[in-house]
Amino acid sequence: MEIITTPDPRLRQKSTKANPDDPEIKQAIEAMRKDCLDWEKEHQYELSAAMAAPQLGVNKRVIIVRDDFDDKANNHFTALLNPEVIKTEGKTISDFEGCLSVPYLYGKVPRPEKAKIKAELEDGTPVRIKAEGFLARTLLHEIDHLSGILFIDHIKDEKDAFYKMNDKGDLEPVDYEKEVKNNKELWGNE
Repeated sequence: MEIITTPDPRLRQKSTKANPDDPEIKQAIEAMRKDCLDWEKEHQYELSAAMAAPQLGVNKRVIIVRDDFDDKANNHFTALLNPEVIKTEGKTISDFEGCLSVPYLYGKVPRPEKAKIKAELEDGTPVRIKAEGFLARTLLHEIDHLSGILFIDHIKDEKDAFYKMNDKGDLEPVDYEKEVKNNKELWGNE
């Protein structure tokens, strides 16, 4: 399986419930882990923090999240099936997000600083997660994918909101009018 990118219409579809006993789900989870790590090898300054099954064209409610965001050598990801946001709270903070399915573009996305999530592990065990900071942002980003929402959809203030990474690993602003606003390859839903 390969990572699909905008404007692929599958990224805009709502995902259906995942059954932990379904062999397709197990196969998708393994492909997601492999593709995250393969992508990371080609992007020296970036970390593959998470992925949603729709990013591989599998419209099932499955995400994977890296266990340790601070250690690129730790290649373990936890799979969550049928994740749902129970509650968000705290201040809304704008911070950088990128996406494997929106190549080369980053944006300052406003998200709540805390989130409560319910989901199932790969074996069907129910879990509840209280997340804050980067983990909350990551979970909310991936759960959005399951509803056909991309991080770029949350950005309302276009001025100084979109960035690209230069060859030194630094983010630099892009011209919204030239590189973002009318880019049909980016939006995929217009």
